[in-house]
Amino acid sequence: MINNPKTIAFDADDTLWHNEPYFDEAQERFCELFSGFASKQELLTLILNHQVKNLPLYGFGIKAFTLSMIESALDLTNHQLNGQVVDKIIQIGKDLLQKPVELLPNVEDVLQQLKGKYKLVVATKGDLKDQHRKLHDSGIGHYFHHIEVMSDKKELDYQKMLGRLDCQAEDFIMIGNSLKSDVLPVLNIGGTGIHVPYHTTWEYEKIDFEIVHTNFKSINSITEILDFL
Repeated sequence: MINNPKTIAFDADDTLWHNEPYFDEAQERFCELFSGFASKQELLTLILNHQVKNLPLYGFGIKAFTLSMIESALDLTNHQLNGQVVDKIIQIGKDLLQKPVELLPNVEDVLQQLKGKYKLVVATKGDLKDQHRKLHDSGIGHYFHHIEVMSDKKELDYQKMLGRLDCQAEDFIMIGNSLKSDVLPVLNIGGTGIHVPYHTTWEYEKIDFEIVHTNFKSINSITEILDFL
Protein backbone atom coordinates (compact mmCIF):
# COMPACT_ATOMS: atom_id res chain seq x y z
CA MET A 1 0.00 0.00 0.00
CA ILE A 2 1.06 3.58 -0.71
CA ASN A 3 0.43 5.83 2.27
CA ASN A 4 -2.27 8.43 1.73
CA PRO A 5 -1.43 9.87 -1.70
CA LYS A 6 -3.32 13.04 -2.55
CA THR A 7 -2.48 13.53 -6.22
CA ILE A 8 -2.12 10.87 -8.91
CA ALA A 9 -0.75 11.91 -12.29
CA PHE A 10 -0.90 9.91 -15.49
CA ASP A 11 1.31 10.23 -18.50
CA ALA A 12 -0.83 10.39 -21.64
CA ASP A 13 0.86 8.85 -24.69
CA ASP A 14 1.19 5.07 -24.40
CA THR A 15 -0.16 5.19 -20.84
CA LEU A 16 -3.74 6.36 -21.39
CA TRP A 17 -3.89 5.83 -25.15
CA HIS A 18 -1.86 4.38 -28.02
CA ASN A 19 0.73 6.70 -29.57
CA GLU A 20 4.16 5.26 -30.40
CA PRO A 21 2.85 2.88 -33.13
CA TYR A 22 1.64 5.94 -35.06
CA PHE A 23 5.17 7.40 -34.94
CA ASP A 24 6.59 4.04 -36.02
CA GLU A 25 4.23 4.09 -38.99
CA ALA A 26 5.24 7.66 -39.85
CA GLN A 27 8.92 6.72 -39.78
CA GLU A 28 8.20 3.77 -42.06
CA ARG A 29 6.71 6.21 -44.59
CA PHE A 30 9.80 8.39 -44.34
CA CYS A 31 12.06 5.36 -44.85
CA GLU A 32 10.11 4.41 -47.97
CA LEU A 33 10.61 7.91 -49.38
CA PHE A 34 14.38 7.70 -48.87
CA SER A 35 15.02 3.98 -49.28
CA GLY A 36 17.50 4.69 -52.06
CA PHE A 37 19.70 6.88 -49.86
CA ALA A 38 20.47 4.70 -46.83
CA SER A 39 19.39 1.58 -44.96
CA LYS A 40 16.28 1.68 -42.80
CA GLN A 41 18.33 1.59 -39.59
CA GLU A 42 20.55 4.42 -40.81
CA LEU A 43 17.48 6.51 -41.65
CA LEU A 44 15.88 5.86 -38.25
CA THR A 45 19.13 6.77 -36.50
CA LEU A 46 19.39 9.97 -38.52
CA ILE A 47 15.87 11.06 -37.53
CA LEU A 48 16.52 10.21 -33.88
CA ASN A 49 19.78 12.16 -33.84
CA HIS A 50 18.03 15.22 -35.25
CA GLN A 51 15.18 14.87 -32.74
CA VAL A 52 17.54 14.66 -29.76
CA LYS A 53 19.69 17.54 -31.05
CA ASN A 54 16.58 19.67 -31.55
CA LEU A 55 14.92 18.98 -28.20
CA PRO A 56 16.29 22.10 -26.49
CA LEU A 57 14.91 24.25 -29.32
CA TYR A 58 11.81 22.45 -30.61
CA GLY A 59 10.80 20.40 -27.61
CA PHE A 60 8.68 17.26 -27.96
CA GLY A 61 5.74 16.44 -30.19
CA ILE A 62 4.66 15.95 -33.78
CA LYS A 63 5.68 19.37 -35.08
CA ALA A 64 9.21 18.91 -33.74
CA PHE A 65 9.26 15.39 -35.22
CA THR A 66 8.20 16.73 -38.63
CA LEU A 67 10.90 19.41 -38.62
CA SER A 68 13.46 16.76 -37.70
CA MET A 69 12.32 14.62 -40.64
CA ILE A 70 12.79 17.59 -42.98
CA GLU A 71 16.27 18.26 -41.60
CA SER A 72 17.11 14.58 -42.04
CA ALA A 73 15.93 14.74 -45.64
CA LEU A 74 18.12 17.80 -46.25
CA ASP A 75 21.13 15.86 -44.95
CA LEU A 76 20.36 12.89 -47.17
CA THR A 77 19.97 15.00 -50.32
CA ASN A 78 22.84 17.40 -49.64
CA HIS A 79 20.23 20.18 -49.37
CA GLN A 80 18.88 19.40 -52.85
CA LEU A 81 15.43 18.51 -51.53
CA ASN A 82 12.57 18.47 -54.01
CA GLY A 83 9.56 20.58 -53.01
CA GLN A 84 7.18 17.71 -53.70
CA VAL A 85 9.11 15.53 -51.27
CA VAL A 86 8.88 18.27 -48.64
CA ASP A 87 5.11 18.25 -49.17
CA LYS A 88 5.07 14.48 -48.59
CA ILE A 89 7.02 14.82 -45.33
CA ILE A 90 4.71 17.59 -44.13
CA GLN A 91 1.74 15.37 -44.97
CA ILE A 92 3.19 12.61 -42.79
CA GLY A 93 3.19 15.10 -39.92
CA LYS A 94 -0.33 16.32 -40.67
CA ASP A 95 -1.60 12.75 -40.77
CA LEU A 96 -0.08 12.14 -37.33
CA LEU A 97 -1.98 15.13 -35.97
CA GLN A 98 -5.25 13.59 -37.12
CA LYS A 99 -4.85 10.06 -35.82
CA PRO A 100 -7.77 8.65 -33.83
CA VAL A 101 -7.42 8.31 -30.08
CA GLU A 102 -7.68 4.72 -28.90
CA LEU A 103 -7.69 4.21 -25.15
CA LEU A 104 -5.58 1.44 -23.69
CA PRO A 105 -7.48 -1.41 -22.00
CA ASN A 106 -9.13 -0.70 -18.62
CA VAL A 107 -8.02 2.96 -18.48
CA GLU A 108 -11.51 4.36 -18.03
CA ASP A 109 -12.47 1.69 -15.47
CA VAL A 110 -9.47 2.67 -13.34
CA LEU A 111 -10.22 6.39 -13.63
CA GLN A 112 -13.82 5.79 -12.59
CA GLN A 113 -12.65 4.06 -9.42
CA LEU A 114 -10.10 6.78 -8.57
CA LYS A 115 -12.17 9.89 -9.32
CA GLY A 116 -13.36 11.62 -6.17
CA LYS A 117 -10.82 9.85 -3.98
CA TYR A 118 -7.70 11.59 -5.34
CA LYS A 119 -6.81 14.65 -7.36
CA LEU A 120 -6.22 13.19 -10.84
CA VAL A 121 -3.84 14.90 -13.25
CA VAL A 122 -2.58 14.38 -16.79
CA ALA A 123 1.16 15.13 -16.94
CA THR A 124 2.47 14.76 -20.48
CA LYS A 125 4.97 16.09 -22.98
CA GLY A 126 4.20 17.02 -26.57
CA ASP A 127 2.39 19.71 -28.55
CA LEU A 128 -0.04 21.68 -26.40
CA LYS A 129 -2.80 21.82 -29.00
CA ASP A 130 -2.39 18.18 -30.01
CA GLN A 131 -2.45 16.85 -26.45
CA HIS A 132 -5.57 18.86 -25.62
CA ARG A 133 -7.18 17.50 -28.80
CA LYS A 134 -6.37 13.94 -27.85
CA LEU A 135 -7.70 14.38 -24.33
CA HIS A 136 -10.92 15.85 -25.73
CA ASP A 137 -11.31 13.09 -28.33
CA SER A 138 -10.54 10.39 -25.74
CA GLY A 139 -13.70 11.19 -23.80
CA ILE A 140 -11.90 10.92 -20.43
CA GLY A 141 -11.05 14.57 -19.83
CA HIS A 142 -13.78 14.97 -17.20
CA TYR A 143 -11.95 12.62 -14.84
CA PHE A 144 -9.03 15.02 -14.44
CA HIS A 145 -8.62 18.00 -12.15
CA HIS A 146 -5.66 19.41 -14.10
CA ILE A 147 -3.84 18.96 -17.42
CA GLU A 148 -0.12 19.73 -17.53
CA VAL A 149 1.54 19.71 -20.96
CA MET A 150 5.20 19.88 -19.99
CA SER A 151 8.12 21.13 -22.07
CA ASP A 152 10.17 18.36 -20.46
CA LYS A 153 9.93 15.92 -17.56
CA LYS A 154 12.92 16.69 -15.40
CA GLU A 155 12.96 17.18 -11.63
CA LEU A 156 12.41 20.94 -11.88
CA ASP A 157 9.46 20.47 -14.22
CA TYR A 158 7.74 18.19 -11.73
CA GLN A 159 8.53 20.51 -8.83
CA LYS A 160 6.95 23.42 -10.68
CA MET A 161 3.85 21.37 -11.43
CA LEU A 162 3.51 20.25 -7.82
CA GLY A 163 3.81 23.87 -6.74
CA ARG A 164 0.90 24.78 -8.97
CA LEU A 165 -1.07 21.85 -7.56
CA ASP A 166 -0.17 22.75 -3.95
CA CYS A 167 1.02 19.18 -3.48
CA GLN A 168 4.05 17.83 -1.63
CA ALA A 169 6.22 15.28 -3.42
CA GLU A 170 5.60 12.65 -0.75
CA ASP A 171 1.86 12.89 -1.50
CA PHE A 172 2.35 12.46 -5.26
CA ILE A 173 2.22 9.40 -7.51
CA MET A 174 3.25 9.47 -11.17
CA ILE A 175 2.14 6.65 -13.47
CA GLY A 176 3.62 6.19 -16.93
CA ASN A 177 5.36 4.01 -19.48
CA SER A 178 8.73 5.81 -19.46
CA LEU A 179 11.24 5.02 -16.74
CA LYS A 180 13.35 7.96 -17.89
CA SER A 181 10.61 10.62 -17.87
CA ASP A 182 7.77 9.34 -15.69
CA VAL A 183 9.64 7.52 -12.92
CA LEU A 184 13.23 8.61 -12.26
CA PRO A 185 12.65 12.37 -11.88
CA VAL A 186 9.70 11.75 -9.54
CA LEU A 187 11.71 9.39 -7.37
CA ASN A 188 14.51 11.97 -7.23
CA ILE A 189 12.21 14.62 -5.74
CA GLY A 190 10.65 12.27 -3.19
CA GLY A 191 7.52 11.10 -4.98
CA THR A 192 6.32 7.64 -5.99
CA GLY A 193 6.82 6.37 -9.54
CA ILE A 194 4.80 3.53 -11.04
CA HIS A 195 5.93 2.07 -14.34
CA VAL A 196 3.36 0.57 -16.71
CA PRO A 197 5.34 -0.80 -19.68
CA TYR A 198 4.10 -0.34 -23.23
CA HIS A 199 5.00 -2.85 -25.93
CA THR A 200 7.17 -0.36 -27.83
CA THR A 201 9.25 2.54 -26.52
CA TRP A 202 10.88 5.51 -28.24
CA GLU A 203 14.65 5.05 -28.18
CA TYR A 204 15.15 8.37 -26.39
CA GLU A 205 13.05 7.17 -23.44
CA LYS A 206 15.03 3.97 -22.81
CA ILE A 207 17.47 3.50 -19.93
CA ASP A 208 20.17 0.85 -19.55
CA PHE A 209 20.03 0.18 -15.81
CA GLU A 210 17.64 -1.30 -13.27
CA ILE A 211 15.78 0.95 -10.83
CA VAL A 212 15.88 -0.10 -7.19
CA HIS A 213 13.97 2.29 -4.95
CA THR A 214 11.46 1.96 -2.11
CA ASN A 215 9.09 4.35 -3.90
CA PHE A 216 9.24 2.52 -7.23
CA LYS A 217 6.78 -0.07 -8.48
CA SER A 218 6.47 -1.78 -11.84
CA ILE A 219 3.15 -3.28 -12.91
CA ASN A 220 1.96 -5.14 -15.97
CA SER A 221 -1.49 -3.58 -16.23
CA ILE A 222 -2.91 -0.24 -15.20
CA THR A 223 -5.56 -2.03 -13.13
CA GLU A 224 -2.83 -3.19 -10.74
CA ILE A 225 -2.43 0.31 -9.34
CA LEU A 226 -5.71 -0.24 -7.49
CA ASP A 227 -3.94 -2.89 -5.40
CA PHE A 228 -1.55 -0.25 -4.02
CA LEU A 229 -4.14 2.36 -3.04
